[in-house]
Amino acid sequence: MLLDESKFDLQLKLWALRIPSQLCKVASRILNGYLLDKPRVKPITEDPSCETNRYMILSERIQNPDLSDIPGDKLNELKVLCTIEVVPYLLTLGYSYWSADHVLKQILPDGVEVPSSFETIGHIAHLNITGELLPYKDVIAKVIYDKNYPRIKTIVNKVGSITNEFRVPKFEILVGKDDMVTEVKQYRATFKLDYSLVYWNSRLEHEHMRLVSQFRPGQIICDMFCGIGPFAIPAAQKGCLVYANDLNPDSIHYLKINAKINKVDDNIWAYNMDARKFISQLMEVPVHEIPPEPDVPVLKATEECSMQANGQTMPRNEGLTVEATEVFGNNSSDMDGTEGVCMVADDSVASVKEKSGSCEEENGASDNAGVSGLGRKKDHKNKRTRGVLSFNSKPWEHIDHVIMNLPASAIQFLDAFRGVIQRKYWKGSLPLIHCYCFMRANETKEMIISEAETAVNASIQDPILHRVRDVAPNKAMFCLSFRLPEEACFKEESPKSLLYSCVDKQAPE
Repeated sequence: MLLDESKFDLQLKLWALRIPSQLCKVASRILNGYLLDKPRVKPITEDPSCETNRYMILSERIQNPDLSDIPGDKLNELKVLCTIEVVPYLLTLGYSYWSADHVLKQILPDGVEVPSSFETIGHIAHLNITGELLPYKDVIAKVIYDKNYPRIKTIVNKVGSITNEFRVPKFEILVGKDDMVTEVKQYRATFKLDYSLVYWNSRLEHEHMRLVSQFRPGQIICDMFCGIGPFAIPAAQKGCLVYANDLNPDSIHYLKINAKINKVDDNIWAYNMDARKFISQLMEVPVHEIPPEPDVPVLKATEECSMQANGQTMPRNEGLTVEATEVFGNNSSDMDGTEGVCMVADDSVASVKEKSGSCEEENGASDNAGVSGLGRKKDHKNKRTRGVLSFNSKPWEHIDHVIMNLPASAIQFLDAFRGVIQRKYWKGSLPLIHCYCFMRANETKEMIISEAETAVNASIQDPILHRVRDVAPNKAMFCLSFRLPEEACFKEESPKSLLYSCVDKQAPE
């Protein structure tokens, strides 16, 4: 379907007054209410026959050249000011004048719903054209492009349903440049992303800020499905230490970039693995943290754990801190290696918070794929996150909040918390869980809470179910917040098995 822009031309036959330029301001005050009043059209314009004069375009209500439609006192005041000269004026309102909604209503068949909104991601506009609108997708895209350029440079539409494990839709570019890499600003944060590779929803900006507003500086945050960091980056800006995980390696790639852009790379640790494995390993107590028992043979390796890097044994430091060294190493897009990490025993990701400067500086990466430390020592530290803050960087001892932003299936991942915490090492209250989910019209809040209780295998006390937004006529997004039940997450385990595991793995030849 082709768009004939000339069909939208509307000509208005009006009257105008020729007034000296220097008198226009006073004349406008006198004729207030009798000048042309149309959006985006100035009632005062140039006189094509004289540079020192201007045309003052009168309202459509003024039909007579004798100006009898204007009160006499107004005219008398104007005549004292200058000589009045009335001239005909032809105003053409073309395609460029009309809004996208007006144009689309003219070209789409009767009964077809006109698209009323679209999501904006930087310079990209994401349309959701389906069903009866599909035959008109190209003309709809052109109109929206014309009315929003240069703010919008690319128009895309989702193709088919989401089938990949990363929940990223496929898009077709309807009009504009083929460039899916863009930047989005939310409050004080800047996010860079490739919209064709990672998930992003600009409509969740308010929800991101609502949840982060509950965090306090110095708290420990665990983000199980972090994406490119819409929760992690603002939390780190607020002075929190964030363990951020996502299964999509492209999301982690852009999380690291965004951490650097926003100068919070000291406060974010990135992981690329399955969420259940992430929680399990994050809460696992490293072998060197377990005190030896007299009846268990303990190798020296369990007292001073080490790691193998490039064929060399590197000593492990005991101090724990959020300050690691290099963020991106020599290749910020390298998703195959571990950056700034020292691992021991069962490759527990919790031990990445060790300050193992020697292995990071000399090697830049270990062999534990999927974990990236985003700490960088530098002089120009982020003033919002640096200073007197001191973190307990042992997640097996304490985490304040857990974010689970995968509404389609996050509740199913609550089983990851069953027996995951060792009571003897945990300090303080159990974490608050913030689990996002969908609720359909035939479901109730009680059903959602019951499903969560089944997943954690425990009763949930004082749950809060916050309505985030409507995603469809019969489907809404909610955030279920609750304190992790004690009977679900604690496990009583003897350290002997872990010590023997360390012995088996590090015994001398």
